[in-house]
Amino acid sequence: MEPIIRVENLTFEYRKVSPEGPATSFRAVDGVTFEVPSGEFVAVLGMNGSGKSTLAKHLNGLLLPTEGDVWIEGMNTREDDHIWNIRSTVGMVFQNPDNQIVSSVVEDDVAFGPENLGVDPMEIRRRVDEALQAVGMYEQRLKAPHMLSGGQKQRIAIAGAIAMRPKCIVFDEPTAMLDPKGRHQVMDIIHRLHEAGITVILITHFMEEAMQADRLIVMKDGRITDDMPPRDFFADRERIQRARLEMPAIIALREELIRQGLPVDASVQTEEELIEAICQLQ
Repeated sequence: MEPIIRVENLTFEYRKVSPEGPATSFRAVDGVTFEVPSGEFVAVLGMNGSGKSTLAKHLNGLLLPTEGDVWIEGMNTREDDHIWNIRSTVGMVFQNPDNQIVSSVVEDDVAFGPENLGVDPMEIRRRVDEALQAVGMYEQRLKAPHMLSGGQKQRIAIAGAIAMRPKCIVFDEPTAMLDPKGRHQVMDIIHRLHEAGITVILITHFMEEAMQADRLIVMKDGRITDDMPPRDFFADRERIQRARLEMPAIIALREELIRQGLPVDASVQTEEELIEAICQLQ
């Protein structure tokens, strides 16, 4: 399948200019190469400072490579003529929804993106209604965003991305500031979008979220260290430790049961699988 995203030798350096001395640079992403086929659900994991968010901002041209290239459906993000098409193809949802909300009425905020693309007003009305219904916020459409909870605000931010009708949405730690209920609601929406055919890139530091993806990309010090199905990665304790990531709660419980002498299969990785394995021990 033709990739919707193709990243070739991507390197990005942040430059810091100091009035007291020469400019310095920090390499946040270092020679990254990968492809994402259309319709895939990819989770990107890594410690703070591993380069995840910097990578995410390259996928719709918010940042441009210091070296290398990023291609979105064959369009190079370096080419100014393509930037609006690229950002229509790849939507972004960030960690803090307050940084994305620009209007004082929910439905106006969701309409902001399509309006900037010059979409016909009748089509905008249709897109806004459909997007709000998709995230379960249609009944809140006339409310002020500041009156909503953090989870509701994040759903509005997702609706704003959906209204742009992108083929891919990059979620940059969208649940980091939410409580467990809010995280669950956002992940449900992400799964529904994926099932509808949208390519999903999920930047996260929650292991349980990463385990739900089709594919896992692990970053460390700006480089990709692992690129494989989550089931393969989380079955290998040494890989998890090398990436300096936490063991998912289910995996940790499975390991403890095995240490206690219970014959639990080492391939168990979900709550349902663990319950079934325990029931079979009786």
